Amino acid sequence: MSEAKGLIKSHTVKKYWMGATGLFLCLFLVGHLAGNLQLFLDGYEGRLQFNEYAVFMTTNPAVKILSYVTYFSILFHAVDGLVITINNRKARPEGYAYSKPSANSLWSSRNMGILGTVIFVYILVHMQNFWYEYKFGETPYMMSEDGQSPMLLDGSSVNGGMIENGEVVKAGESLGPAMRDLYAIVIESFQEPILVAFYVLGMIAIAFHLIHGFQSGFQSLGLKNRKYGPMIDKLGYAFAIVVPLLFAVIPVYLFLVK
Repeated sequence: MSEAKGLIKSHTVKKYWMGATGLFLCLFLVGHLAGNLQLFLDGYEGRLQFNEYAVFMTTNPAVKILSYVTYFSILFHAVDGLVITINNRKARPEGYAYSKPSANSLWSSRNMGILGTVIFVYILVHMQNFWYEYKFGETPYMMSEDGQSPMLLDGSSVNGGMIENGEVVKAGESLGPAMRDLYAIVIESFQEPILVAFYVLGMIAIAFHLIHGFQSGFQSLGLKNRKYGPMIDKLGYAFAIVVPLLFAVIPVYLFLVK
């Protein structure tokens, strides 16, 4: 019985596209983690550095283009994986006999559709909590260390300035957009134990997804062979454990310490 197809009908194109987007998203995780690790920094300087990182991620033209590519890749990767899973289930004959999974078949590889769906829901919640709130919500604004002066996007404070409609204004003149305080939103959000638990569970799902997905991406692109296969498998396991673990530690740390 042939494998049911997803959004892309060509099996070869689908294989390369899913492999490429999967590995691209692995790179995105590394970059996103590097930025989020700044939440471990203490004091005002740590707060300012994280908010400057948020400004860079939302205003730099190259990063914005890369972000749109990332959003599309996540959406396509998740939806296509879900379509494949649904179609494969529909293609099974009614009343088929149960067969025990192969000893070499990982649980994660047999349930990529389920894991992908859980991760997709997690991403939607994450985007609503932080990206949407930062862009369109009532996010507080970053102030100077003494709490008296608003700050511009470049991190400079404006003595005697005021914030009007998201702009720093002094003597009736707009000096530019005010820096938003995403750090405050993150800290406040992760004081909720239910949200912390949800994020940890999301990272567990991502870890299982990566156990199969990391090495599968290399295999789909034809980069996994006898010589490099064992190394890719070991690297994949390490990546699937370390990256989600560090992501999961962040909300737990903020809940317990901040």
